[in-house]
Amino acid sequence: MQTVLLTGFEPFGGETVNPSWEAVRRLDGAELGGARVFARRLPCVFGAALAALDSHLAELRPELAIAVGQAGGRPDITVERVAINVDDARIADNAGRQPIDQPIAADGPAAYFATLPIKAIVAGLRAQGIPASVSQTAGTFVCNHVMYGLLHRRVPRAGFIHIPYLPEQAAGHPGAPSMALDDCVAALRLAVELALAHRHDLALAGGATH
Repeated sequence: MQTVLLTGFEPFGGETVNPSWEAVRRLDGAELGGARVFARRLPCVFGAALAALDSHLAELRPELAIAVGQAGGRPDITVERVAINVDDARIADNAGRQPIDQPIAADGPAAYFATLPIKAIVAGLRAQGIPASVSQTAGTFVCNHVMYGLLHRRVPRAGFIHIPYLPEQAAGHPGAPSMALDDCVAALRLAVELALAHRHDLALAGGATH
């Protein structure tokens, strides 16, 4: 049986919960598309997140790995297209670190594209009534740090998905969009199934004008 690694993050930025971990851990042990899912939590700390990721990759040797993170302010499930080789933190991480304009991998390329079928995932989510879109940036905080690191490690198929605030978080950020946890879990479940089913992506428009 194939192995799938899903990672989520601990809370950060003053939040008491992180929807990425709350959603991912609900899928721990699930069998999807002929594969078994293993959920692991990463620290929201530059460097330490990749050390933890290395440990999980060595333990599980997954054929598919999807890292998941919180994107407060985004209204839908966003499947990331690209990770860039820079840490440029607007806020400090959970260890108080705030790197500015630092490369993630000194010997690495400027960027990596996700090796997930990103447009097939978005199309499949939308077909099930789940708001979703392709994202052209994973930011420059720990989410991008982990996505770049994951792709730099040459996992056979890998990428990153951002999910919105949970409703209880959005209540503390008036006007911010949110998504119910059950919907986030359903989206990730379907994303794994679609990633396993589609070896090649769909040729659909998913670009942005700005």
